Amino acid sequence: MDEISRKPAVLAVEAALRAAGVTPRVRVLPDTAPTAAAAAEQLGCPVAAIANSLVFDAEGTPLLVLTSGAHQVDTGKVAAHLGLAKLSRATAAFVRAHTGQPIGGVAPLGHPTPIRTLIDETLADHAEIWAAAGHPHTVFPTTFRELTAATGAEAVAVN
Repeated sequence: MDEISRKPAVLAVEAALRAAGVTPRVRVLPDTAPTAAAAAEQLGCPVAAIANSLVFDAEGTPLLVLTSGAHQVDTGKVAAHLGLAKLSRATAAFVRAHTGQPIGGVAPLGHPTPIRTLIDETLADHAEIWAAAGHPHTVFPTTFRELTAATGAEAVAVN
């Protein structure tokens, strides 16, 4: 498992956290966590405290939405908020190209270039939230305030 913590994408997440003034506390999970439910089960936390990093194609530009694991993103609502005609789920290739990370392990930060980010305002209801750390086996704990500051995210209602 130690080799997972040395993967370039995980190291990029840790570097981005440090650059944001956050001490990285990446945890390697015994199993992959491709869903919020899988992550919550391994961490022993509510699924609503998992911050899913979902990449969307906003008319050719990536948009990262950090949503509570208990919610689905209402793409019409988010598109309207952004003044877009359409917001589409990104392909795996689009996600990898813009984040450098695989689906199932996309972190809220540590990408090659910054991605506009929205954060589900309901994540503020949890004292501790968990986000992926660049690999399907890695996560890190954070707070709503810390994650919002580290990513420059805009808090919105996403569902």
